[in-house]
Amino acid sequence: QVQLVEFGGGSVQAGGSLRLSCAASGRTFSSYAMGWFRQAPGKEREFVAVITWSAGSTNYADSVKGRFTISRDKAKNTVYLQMSSLKPEDTAVYYCAAGRGSSRTLGYGYWGQGTQVTVSS
Repeated sequence: QVQLVEFGGGSVQAGGSLRLSCAASGRTFSSYAMGWFRQAPGKEREFVAVITWSAGSTNYADSVKGRFTISRDKAKNTVYLQMSSLKPEDTAVYYCAAGRGSSRTLGYGYWGQGTQVTVSS
């Protein structure tokens, strides 16, 4: 099994930056992709970004392209989400996930507990 724990959430003013981390433990990640999703109150969980564990190929939601960067450190078993030029609409609980890879929640079998990101105007 895989365990995921997010760190780095908090409050920031619009235009600011924040870096989220997801520490992973468990079995090998060679066959996994790592994704970031977010969920605001009353809304469905939505895709943010994904990175393949072995090759490091990435994909982003249109809403965050040019502002967010996903990366991973294979030696540290950690995936990151660097967020810049934050907007109030980025406010949500952010979750990291591991699975076969997809822009859909169905593509991930393991989830972290979530970390709150609040962007004030």
